[in-house]
Amino acid sequence: MSTEADRALEASNNEPVLSAALVRALHALLPETAIVRVGWDDPQLGSGQGGWPIGGGEEDIWQPLADHAEGRHGWEYDGARLLLSVRGAMPSPAWWGLARQAMELALQRGRQAGQIKALEEAERLQQALFQIADLAGADLEMSEMLRHVHGVLGTLMYAQNCYIVEYDDARRQIRFLYFADQVDDFVADPAQGYDIDQMPRSLTVALLRHGRPLSGPSRELLARVDQEHDPQRGPESLDWLGVPMLRDGRVCGAIVVQSYEHADRYGEAERALLGFVAQHVQTAMDRRQAQVRLEQQVERRTQELQRANLSLQDEVAERRRAEQLQTALYNIAEMAMSADSLAQFYGQVHGVVGRLLDARNFYIALVNAEGDGLDFVYSVDEHNASRAPRAFSRGLTEYVVRHRRPLLASRAQIDALLETGEVRESGARSQCWLGVPLLRDDEVVGAIVVQSYTEQIAFSVHDQRLLIFVAQNIGTGLARQRDQQRLRSAHAELEKRVEERTRELGEVNEKLLGQIGERLRAEQRLTHQAMHDALTGLPNRLHLLDRLQDALALARREGGPVFAVLFLDLDRFKLVNDSIGHAAGDRMLVEVAKRIVSMAGDNDVVARLGGDEFAVLLHCPEGLAQALDFGQRLLLALQESMWIAGRELFPSGSLGIALWNQRYRTGEELLRDADAAMYRAKAQGHDRCSIFDEEMREQALRSLDLEADLRRAINNRDFVPFYQPIVRLSDGEVVGHEALLRWKHERRGLLLPGAFLELGEESGLIEQVDWLIYEQVIAGLADGGRGYVSVNVSPRHFRSAEFSGRLYGLLEASNADPRRLRLEITEVALLDDGPHTLRILKGLRERGIQVQLDDFGTGFSALSYLHRFPISTLKIDQSFIAGLHGPEAQSTRALVEGVLSLARTLGIETIGEGIETEAQRDTLFELGCDYGQGYLLGRPAPWTRAAA
Repeated sequence: MSTEADRALEASNNEPVLSAALVRALHALLPETAIVRVGWDDPQLGSGQGGWPIGGGEEDIWQPLADHAEGRHGWEYDGARLLLSVRGAMPSPAWWGLARQAMELALQRGRQAGQIKALEEAERLQQALFQIADLAGADLEMSEMLRHVHGVLGTLMYAQNCYIVEYDDARRQIRFLYFADQVDDFVADPAQGYDIDQMPRSLTVALLRHGRPLSGPSRELLARVDQEHDPQRGPESLDWLGVPMLRDGRVCGAIVVQSYEHADRYGEAERALLGFVAQHVQTAMDRRQAQVRLEQQVERRTQELQRANLSLQDEVAERRRAEQLQTALYNIAEMAMSADSLAQFYGQVHGVVGRLLDARNFYIALVNAEGDGLDFVYSVDEHNASRAPRAFSRGLTEYVVRHRRPLLASRAQIDALLETGEVRESGARSQCWLGVPLLRDDEVVGAIVVQSYTEQIAFSVHDQRLLIFVAQNIGTGLARQRDQQRLRSAHAELEKRVEERTRELGEVNEKLLGQIGERLRAEQRLTHQAMHDALTGLPNRLHLLDRLQDALALARREGGPVFAVLFLDLDRFKLVNDSIGHAAGDRMLVEVAKRIVSMAGDNDVVARLGGDEFAVLLHCPEGLAQALDFGQRLLLALQESMWIAGRELFPSGSLGIALWNQRYRTGEELLRDADAAMYRAKAQGHDRCSIFDEEMREQALRSLDLEADLRRAINNRDFVPFYQPIVRLSDGEVVGHEALLRWKHERRGLLLPGAFLELGEESGLIEQVDWLIYEQVIAGLADGGRGYVSVNVSPRHFRSAEFSGRLYGLLEASNADPRRLRLEITEVALLDDGPHTLRILKGLRERGIQVQLDDFGTGFSALSYLHRFPISTLKIDQSFIAGLHGPEAQSTRALVEGVLSLARTLGIETIGEGIETEAQRDTLFELGCDYGQGYLLGRPAPWTRAAA
């Protein structure tokens, strides 16, 4: 129940920190004559005071302490000031301790209550914004969507009277998209536009022109713009709040709420809230309008596709007709070659034509051999059982032959020709007649005709085109048939000549047999060359794989022979080629091949795979021990000296052994595992052999899995930069950061580059990873801040002609300052292709991008390129920093001092890497190093932490 004391405290603060109940409880522990006063001043909760009993000691408790020094305690607690005053009693120390603890607890409880209320308000706002976003994607009309938005807004603030307008600044028109008002009877039509020049005394127009929120009584707001209230523009508001909606910095609308009953209803909180909601409403409206435009575009596109579909259907029908015609032509061409006689050919042609058009009345007429008449070589007709040959007359067939062009005539057209005397008709009267000439070598040799005796059957221009195509192929077919007849006549003569020729060929055959033998011997030589190495004469990879397949097939049988594959690679063979020439290298390979062959058995296979790589298929019934013994003896045999080009050489090799077991299916698998074992031997120091085991197999599988993870991570953009600060040693100020690669692995968590960098370099995927990091770093630079950010650049990038252009494109697209970007390269990049690298570095410097030389001292450390290349900074490798206070501190210090002196002479800044102790930092500063980097000065962290 609320008392007068409660109301007094609430008057000073809506939610008092020290409640009246707490003060009464403290007073209850004192005599009735006591007067207890409390006060608080907190940055979060504000200030206030209160006391018990009411009316006792109403003076300001915050007056100077000297006025009431006795019975008054003041202290600070967690950033707040608390005061406790007691008059009329002398409390015990225990009471003071209890009161102090109670007030501190009340302060904590008040802060927690404030935080809870703020979180509840934030959650309510977030839920409202989620609802607005959902409404934007819902299948609702614009007016219905805005009505729901109005409902959501009403849950956040007083919004009984609300309207939303859209503003077209190009047309200077507004549209009321939504209008809800308890007093104003205005009816909004979203389709109607209002010219703002015709609305001089409108607060809405003033808001749109002003472009900033307006709040207050409508009369006062109009007075600010030298306007008076216009009753036609709606009733007056005691409190009016409007905020503009912006799109790309331009006013595109506004949302307004108003109150007719209460003044000062809208404060800064409501203004900020409405502005926040307005932008989300604008986004929702843009999405909805984009959806509407998309639906309209889809509708237009659908109509276009429907028209295109009709066109395609017509085209398909036309193509089907063309295919049908093409099939007919193919059939005619095939008949011309396969028919046994002309009569059979004519009948087959009639069948083909009948599938294309109505050909129940069909005949073929050819000009006779004398050229003075027609022979009807084929005829099928309803009224004329046969057609006798005749001399040229005035018939329709002769009309086609005479004019050398097709004739398609209806009954009326035939009668017109009869009246002019062009033709004469005999026999049954045709209702429709179609004839086309038959041509051979551009000469008319006859005609092909179809006709109809009923009005129900009429031929079209399309039928005429079809018959023309058919006639062309029939003419060709007739020529082929005549050629076939000539061929039959010539066949007998040919047989006679063949018999004579056969006798002659018998004599030549003996000569050919000799040539065939020589060719077989040449093929054997070619086969040997294809299966053997030209230099050493040893079997090559193809031959070895063939023999491995045979060995695998035998080994899979029960009790089959055990074998192993040995993979040998000569150590430092390239040095021989580069120093004394390739001819000497070839002689060395021949000598090595002889030594290997001398040690192998009769059933073993020694092959040269290419370059300085050899392989041995070794039969070893005693298993791995025998293969290992052979490998050791082979390495010892290789170590014996040989004289090549006047020099005594001592070759050595690295050997890998893979012993057969049931899991192998192909020889390639055995060679692969032996090769992997050889690389392990080479990594262990050369001149030794290594056996492929399950650990190596699992390691290979892990590498495959890691490569697959690496490719997925690139697609998922799981790589992020961590930033390590670079500090000026003189004053400790952070001048920049180095972006270090990290992989957020889906199962293994955050991985450092050491876990995947080597695999990335081998597979070439590291370039894609680098570009992901570059994009994020440049985007971070575009967000602002101070200092530079350096990124590591692999030598691979300098071999790409697209590197510089792509990097400039990222900077321009993000509008980032290139002067804040630095590239860290290694000495290998400088020595790989000097002139090409120099051009790239000069181009970068012209754009304002500086280059830092990373890990200086671990490579060639050639001083010449420091002068040639535009290097701005040297980064001294952490191995030298760690040695400044180690066993060889004196020599390391001299080396570092020399590098620093050289850098100062060339005007190059220096950064010490890997600083982990204060002693290292102090020594570097003493030696004159400019900047430092390491765990002592700052660990790598995401951008927010690094920037802080």
